[in-house]
Amino acid sequence: MKEEKKEFNLLGKSVDATPTSPTESPLDTFPNQFTERDYLIQFEAHDFTSLCPITGQPDFAKIKIQYTPDKMCVETKSLKYYLQSYRNFQGFNEKVINTILNDLVAVTNPKWMRVHGEFAARGGITLTTVVEYPDLDLQQLKSIQ
Repeated sequence: MKEEKKEFNLLGKSVDATPTSPTESPLDTFPNQFTERDYLIQFEAHDFTSLCPITGQPDFAKIKIQYTPDKMCVETKSLKYYLQSYRNFQGFNEKVINTILNDLVAVTNPKWMRVHGEFAARGGITLTTVVEYPDLDLQQLKSIQ
């Protein structure tokens, strides 16, 4: 079976500048070649940064994205630039994590997806936000650590 060539916005291209906002950062996708089975894809970004909407100070986080694809998968380089585009994005941590989930679901329409954002301590308090598609099962929430 011959693979179809797809034109990507970033893959295989030299990029000089990081997009300045998530809305300007295209998320590329490609067909899932293993639709006959369910499997897990996981990404971890240990150096995620966004901005507090009140103070403008940076919020640092570790972002974990897990999903079971249906027909489409997200391309890694476009995801990297998409996440980097949050460096100028002002939003509460909850908004950031929910926006990431919404944007990824919109382009991949997965069978299941979870975005887990563990933000660094501010004032001695850490904040972790976990969102899931379809909606989070609150019984499973107890097992998330």
